[in-house]
Amino acid sequence: MGDSVFVAAHTSAGKTVVAEYAVALARRHMTRCIYTSPIKALSNQKFRDFRQTFDAETVGILTGDVQVNPEASCLILTTEILRSMLYKGADLIRDVEFVVFDEVHYINDSERGVVWEEVIIMLPAHVTIILLSATVPNTKEFADWVGRTKRKDIYVISTPKRPVPLEHFLYANKEIHKIVDAKGEFLSQGWKDAIE
Repeated sequence: MGDSVFVAAHTSAGKTVVAEYAVALARRHMTRCIYTSPIKALSNQKFRDFRQTFDAETVGILTGDVQVNPEASCLILTTEILRSMLYKGADLIRDVEFVVFDEVHYINDSERGVVWEEVIIMLPAHVTIILLSATVPNTKEFADWVGRTKRKDIYVISTPKRPVPLEHFLYANKEIHKIVDAKGEFLSQGWKDAIE
């Protein structure tokens, strides 16, 4: 049984690589990996991305609208679909080795957070949990809750800063003006040029 992990890392820090590794391991072990996302648009995007990374036979998607390759070793679906499968006792859950929760900070959503909680609680003990987010403020407390709930260790991996710095630009007068540099410093000249 693998170790569960919570990767709390900035955008572009490599969270997707962790998910891809789980997909590759599931394929190698002839088990399954379920990749959940909070919205259908993200599910569709991950489906396209993963089909470029892996072969078409490896990746499938189940949403309310689309069902492609449901026998695949990697299934991409919304968290609501996974909850429905758990409630129904779907047979495929027996073969699941990994569940990846992308954008797990949605657990804080006042309307939909309960879905994420229920899924985490209902997952069978043999499933390795992979939590991914860039914006969970209470990373350690959340990992502790999941660990107590599932009676397993959840290892936390986080990044102290963005690997790819943000720069801010303003489009004005048919030109692009940098107004905040990679160090987060406001560039008054860029601002002046933009508003003239």
